[in-house]
Amino acid sequence: MRTVDRSFEDLFKNVGSLPVRLLNEKHSWQGSTLTFSLTASMGLLSTPINGTVDVTDHDVTVEVDLGLLERMISRDKAREMIGSRVKGLLK
Repeated sequence: MRTVDRSFEDLFKNVGSLPVRLLNEKHSWQGSTLTFSLTASMGLLSTPINGTVDVTDHDVTVEVDLGLLERMISRDKAREMIGSRVKGLLK
C-alpha cells in the first residue's frame, strides 16, 4: 500500500503519445482500497477519470473509468499501459 501511495502520481504520467494534462488529482485510502479521481485535459476538452486500486499481499487490482479518453485510447492499450506501469512501480 505504501508503494502504491508513494507512486500514485507516476502511474498516470506520460500517458502515451496523447497531449494530456492531468489536473485536480485526489486520492484516499479506505482499508486496502485506494479511491482516486482526476481530470484529463486536452485543449478545450476535459474529462473526469476515476477508479480504485485494491491491494492485497499478493495482488494489485486497478479499475479505471477513463471517461471520454476511452474513445481515444483503446481499452486494451489502456490496460497494457496501466498494467506495465503498476508492475514497474512494484519492482
